[in-house]
Amino acid sequence: MFMEYSIQELSRLSGVTTRTLRWYDQIGLLKPSRVAESGYRYYGRAEVDRLQDILYYRALGVELARIKECLDDPSFDRLAALKRHLAALVSKQEHLELLIQSVKDTIQAEERKEFMQDEKKFEALKKQTIAHNEEVYGQEIRSKYGDKEVDEANAAVMNLTQEQYREWTTLGQEIQGRLEAAVQAGLEPESPEGKEIYGLHRRWLTITDNRYDPAKHRGIAELYVMDARFTAYYDKHLPGCARFLRDAVVYWAK
Repeated sequence: MFMEYSIQELSRLSGVTTRTLRWYDQIGLLKPSRVAESGYRYYGRAEVDRLQDILYYRALGVELARIKECLDDPSFDRLAALKRHLAALVSKQEHLELLIQSVKDTIQAEERKEFMQDEKKFEALKKQTIAHNEEVYGQEIRSKYGDKEVDEANAAVMNLTQEQYREWTTLGQEIQGRLEAAVQAGLEPESPEGKEIYGLHRRWLTITDNRYDPAKHRGIAELYVMDARFTAYYDKHLPGCARFLRDAVVYWAK
């Protein structure tokens, strides 16, 4: 049976505000099936399905521009996308459960005044890091470098000692801060500061793998500007950071 919803009805059905639905219409992400002479928007089955897809992508943290690109792609396979969403959500659920168990174990150890091994404290956090990277970037990285390379990198993260893990996370924060300061100051990637940031990023990559491949480093850096999700990560506070990092790596990684 054909069902059509006004914008108010679709808002109540989906939990998405009418203001957001109008914004989605304005940016071409979700157009109504028809607009009445009165100016009222109406949505049919295809639009309801598309809104559902949008909300699934949003739940996984995908930017609106990237969602539009995916849904407008003629090769978009909704069933395949739904299966990927399910796999990502199950992975997120599993790692939330790991974190919950880790917190419970820590509480029990504190209450009983028991010693908790440092390795156990950080195991769940490392697993969460891997799960997040797989969820957001896994498909692109695996297609570029292959499953074996990515699986080895994930194993290397899990094998980090407490000291190495602390250095790895601290380096990531330092790189972000230095990038923002460099862009804010109008520095060039070819500058001494650009070289230092490149060196920090090289160290960050090789904490989990002592082998250094300049070509691989440049390839990874290219992803930071080619993929909107990478760009959004580095540009979360200040636009231009991802491009600065890419350009610094391309210039200094010889």
